Amino acid sequence: MHNKLSKILFLFALAAGVAFADPIPTEALTQSGLVMRDRQLRDIGLVMRGGRGGFIDIGYTYTPSSEQLQLKSEYGVHDGFAFRHHYGIFGSWVLDSISHLGFLTWFDRAGWDSQDFFFFPHYGDFAHISSSFTWGFSYTNTKYDVTAALGLQHQNLELASHKVYPNESDSLLFYWAHARYKNVSLQASFYRNTFQTIRLSLDLESRSLYGGVSSGYKTFLPNLNATIYRRKKDGGDDNFVRLNWEQNLYEQVLYADVTFDFPDDGFRSAALKFYPVPSRLFAFEASCLRRHERAGAKDLLWGGAIDLFFIRLGYNTVFDYENMFHASGTFIAEVKVNLGSIGGRFFGRGAAQAAPMETTDRRIDLKKSLKALSEQHNLGSTKVDAQGNKVIEAKGIRYEKTGSSGTTSNEGGY
Repeated sequence: MHNKLSKILFLFALAAGVAFADPIPTEALTQSGLVMRDRQLRDIGLVMRGGRGGFIDIGYTYTPSSEQLQLKSEYGVHDGFAFRHHYGIFGSWVLDSISHLGFLTWFDRAGWDSQDFFFFPHYGDFAHISSSFTWGFSYTNTKYDVTAALGLQHQNLELASHKVYPNESDSLLFYWAHARYKNVSLQASFYRNTFQTIRLSLDLESRSLYGGVSSGYKTFLPNLNATIYRRKKDGGDDNFVRLNWEQNLYEQVLYADVTFDFPDDGFRSAALKFYPVPSRLFAFEASCLRRHERAGAKDLLWGGAIDLFFIRLGYNTVFDYENMFHASGTFIAEVKVNLGSIGGRFFGRGAAQAAPMETTDRRIDLKKSLKALSEQHNLGSTKVDAQGNKVIEAKGIRYEKTGSSGTTSNEGGY
């Protein structure tokens, strides 16, 4: 098994190494803090659909070639390595038959450096490395189908070369809150007394994982969310709204996902996703992204991805573009795992149904077996009389007629 996995990783690394991308801009690295914080809150919102059980998400994205994701700055194009590693963990405890208390923690670390590394950067001349840490508590009441969660977000700038990056705060503290009632949820994050994002979600699709149905018209209802992003431009506010529509197309295994930005930019992205099983443990994806960099059809970035539970390989996908600093024109390989559990049922992120689990309990109940043997033994027993003859005696009452007198004698047995 280890040899097979090594071969797969080698092939993915080879594919990524021979396909060189467009250089990534420095602006994408300076925006990585916002991207990480927003993605973490989106993932937390998916987990809070149930608000109980557990969830784990661990991943490491690595680019093996120094020419795969080069950096473009005012000084030219620089060879180096882009990276991203992250984890997300959620666990809950049962307080009583209807109440669940949860704790969650999410962490992302991403950036670009001139030298290859696994965990400890080289901190080269054009390096930019930052991280985001989110944690909080949640409470879920299954009787009223409500969830409330709140916590803090810490954004830290580990290093930003003063040569090519603007001045950034070393550490920022945000706080966030999430509230859900049935299929409606509201989520917001704030810095001091100013909002950063406000997200309203309508998860109308029926999901058997959370007590809904697994077939019928209710499974074709859309999942909608609208997010208001606070954005600064030329010293003033330039807020915008991003609307996302996820639509089940066939038996909760084929979905369309479309995103629009308002009021100005319009169409943002579209994706067609196929999950071989509704639990979303495996996936295939085709996507299209509008970058607002070129005119007409040339501005569209077409790509796809294969998710094999432990390994994800993507090319020009929306996810890789947004989370790997506008990476395009190359394969991005991620070693990862994400798995949720509720009541012993397992599922992937955002799933509508749990993975089928069929087990047979073949354990023998010793007490029942001994009791059955004892009952069989008491139904009849064999004894030997004074003459050495075997006599079978049974429990019960024997009725016997004696002659024509019609009298009946009763004898008690053992």
